[in-house]
Amino acid sequence: MSIILVYNLEAMQSKSSPEISKVERDPLFFTWLMTLVFGIVYYWTLVENPAIRQPTQLIIFTTLMIVHVALHWLIGMVMGKPKAIFWYIILQGALVFTICWMGQQLPLIFALYLAILGLAVGMLGVSRQVLLASIYYLLLAFINFQHLEDSAMAGKEFLSLAPLILFSLAFVIFYRRQANARQQAQALATKLETTNRQLAEYAVQVEELTLAAERQRMARELHDTLSQGVAGLVLQLEAVKAHLEVGRGERALAIIDQSLVRARSALADSRAAIDDLRAFPASLPEAMRAKIERFIQATGLPCELRLVLKNTVPPPQTSDHLLSVLNEALANVTRHAQASHVRVRLEAINNHLELEIWDDGRGFDPEIVTGVGHYGLLGMRERARLVGGILEIESRTGQGTRIRLIVPIPQET
Repeated sequence: MSIILVYNLEAMQSKSSPEISKVERDPLFFTWLMTLVFGIVYYWTLVENPAIRQPTQLIIFTTLMIVHVALHWLIGMVMGKPKAIFWYIILQGALVFTICWMGQQLPLIFALYLAILGLAVGMLGVSRQVLLASIYYLLLAFINFQHLEDSAMAGKEFLSLAPLILFSLAFVIFYRRQANARQQAQALATKLETTNRQLAEYAVQVEELTLAAERQRMARELHDTLSQGVAGLVLQLEAVKAHLEVGRGERALAIIDQSLVRARSALADSRAAIDDLRAFPASLPEAMRAKIERFIQATGLPCELRLVLKNTVPPPQTSDHLLSVLNEALANVTRHAQASHVRVRLEAINNHLELEIWDDGRGFDPEIVTGVGHYGLLGMRERARLVGGILEIESRTGQGTRIRLIVPIPQET
């Protein structure tokens, strides 16, 4: 009966999960079972004690039993309220004491006190309060035993029942701990479910941010290849049209030849960009040599390449942005610089990589060309920011251009 009471209290304190059986999900089942046990003990007392069947005694005894059972049904109203629990224990003890005093039956004493002892453990757990409640109930039970028999027999009966009561209490305590462990497991499962749901939401956010970053990268790649190539072809075709309108056929043919070279270069750069999107180059030096060779073949300009990496292998993302900045700088040389010589240097200096592109062309004013429409320089600055680097542009009209990108590299690389 103590187990039934404690289990009923656990069911009142926590919500049931779908994995628990129907009996465990319905605390009324245990309350009804407890009520049935009390009904059996009540009937047994009436049969064995004729004096209790007297009208007045019967009414009082029956009323007290009904109140006692009703308090078990109303246990949920006092759960979690220390002061209410205190008065509940006092009242139940007084009721059980009076019922057992009137009934004068050993099974009645055993059943009711064992029930309220289990109830106290269920409400208070293993604590000093439950020890005081147990002493209170056991003292009342001993007095009922003395009223039932003489002092010597009462002591023997009480001592014979004490081990069973202690065993029942120990079992109730163990059972409560198991029930608490089950509740904690259910709470942990709920928390894990909530965490998994949050992780799923975070995964969606990460995917959206990844797609946004990929769109930005694709925009930079398209600008560095197709946009630059097509823009150059448009300028040259406009020049061809102007020369044809004034009858300069030879000059127009020369520009058409240049346009073919530019178109082939743009096609080669587009293919290289597609290859870069599919997979990163085998190494940064090899990729830089390939770009320099394509630049020389497309423009006919001499270009020196100096690599001093000292066994430094930058991360793939850093290599990608370095190559893109180099490609943009060489494209600007082809389109605007009118240079006769180009130098490219990549050097590892004090945990930093320094990329420098220099040409002896006509130069420009960096403050003037940073407005709307000049997306090449904007893209280079954006790439420098993405890798935590610094982009420096030094140029004056008639004195060439020097672009330097300084990016940090991890110690382990």
